[in-house]
Amino acid sequence: MSKKPFIYDIDLPDLNEQLSTWNVPTFRSLQIWQGLYKQLWNTTEQFTMLPQSFRLQLAETYDFTHLQVMEDLQSTDGETHKILFQLPDGHPVEAVWMGYEKRNTLCISTQSGCAMGCVFCATGQMGFRRNLSSGEIVEQVMFYARRLAQAGKQVTNIVVMGMGEPFLNYEATLAAIDRLNAPDGFNLGTRRFTISTVGLVPFIRRFSNEHRQINLAVSLHAAEDELRTPLLPINRKYNLDELFDACREYVMKTNRRITFEYALIGGVNDTPEHARQLGRRISGLLCHVNIIQLNPTRGYPGRASSREHARSFQFELQKLNIPCTIRLRRGIDIHAGCGQLAGRN
Repeated sequence: MSKKPFIYDIDLPDLNEQLSTWNVPTFRSLQIWQGLYKQLWNTTEQFTMLPQSFRLQLAETYDFTHLQVMEDLQSTDGETHKILFQLPDGHPVEAVWMGYEKRNTLCISTQSGCAMGCVFCATGQMGFRRNLSSGEIVEQVMFYARRLAQAGKQVTNIVVMGMGEPFLNYEATLAAIDRLNAPDGFNLGTRRFTISTVGLVPFIRRFSNEHRQINLAVSLHAAEDELRTPLLPINRKYNLDELFDACREYVMKTNRRITFEYALIGGVNDTPEHARQLGRRISGLLCHVNIIQLNPTRGYPGRASSREHARSFQFELQKLNIPCTIRLRRGIDIHAGCGQLAGRN
């Protein structure tokens, strides 16, 4: 494994500082930065405006990739695409592209594996391997940006909902988003990002205090502690009262809508009464409920609720004036749906 610093881990001021030690003019830093993030170059040979000796120096100093493609899968409808990458130390990580009429959404990962242990999630079933660096998070986006550019398309939205709990890798996750948001770089607007958390209360409060324009989603899946705890072990540490206190604080401080993700499991959490419990919990809160029919995983025997149950659940919420939608299921045949990423080759 290379011990060289990774170019996507470097901010523009850090690049300026490095080049100053080489007595290279500072305008070269911006050329490199824009080559990486606007031209989407990922080898030093592509930087033809730089002197050859300088390109050699860059190649000798920095790694330009950490992600090796191990599997490249496309759904039968052609609208979802998943890549299994291998990191330099051999750990797996997956990223997904979902194509819509006017959007190209990426689902990216912040960890290899996950320590949260949500029982129906394949990533939780594989356990935690390690945090990704900010650059390894960024490189997933750049990989797909290059692929989309070849088809005359561009990334429009990024959901940080892949492998791992983003708030347990808080600094790297937010640094990656800041780098992708930088106006002189990739320049993707902050409202185009959504971070999903399983409900880490201290980090929700920290995120609220930073007043960012990034969207926040909370994986909820139950509105009573007795039901949520067996599904999401984190509920033992931060129960629903604590979680909703933090969510209300987030909305109050940011004036931004929060999204609740609710996976419907047949015979477990999908009755009209479960919907009414949820409605009582979130009544008066600026929010949206994303209803998801459970995606199958090898380590969990539960089954997805039927479409009819999903519609009944939605109807109960609508009666309570709770904004909600049933998420379109995508990429199930290649295990690219929510909760299905497990890094299996």
